[in-house]
Amino acid sequence: MQAARQAFQQVARRSVQHVKGSRNMSSDASSEKAHLDEAMKEMSKWRTVTYAAVPTCIAVAAWDLTHQHEHHEEVPDYPYMRIRSKDFPWGPCGLFEMHCPDAEGGEE
Repeated sequence: MQAARQAFQQVARRSVQHVKGSRNMSSDASSEKAHLDEAMKEMSKWRTVTYAAVPTCIAVAAWDLTHQHEHHEEVPDYPYMRIRSKDFPWGPCGLFEMHCPDAEGGEE
């Protein structure tokens, strides 16, 4: 048992010596601090971008919604559009047609 323990300790010492000479990727304390600093800089950058972008988007949306613009385009009467062989159960026009000249009291 003692011999196995000594052999394990020798192997562990050799591997630690080998690791000391190699490059530490992300397990080193200084690299963790550098990673944290970089993450804080990125967070600060995106917080600044957000503080600039949100008011800009709100201003553009408010400007766009306050100006008048056309809502509907006039659709040409093509002969192949709205061909119906029988009426719908709710009437002669489509369910979501806003201006139906065939309906009673419909707008032109």
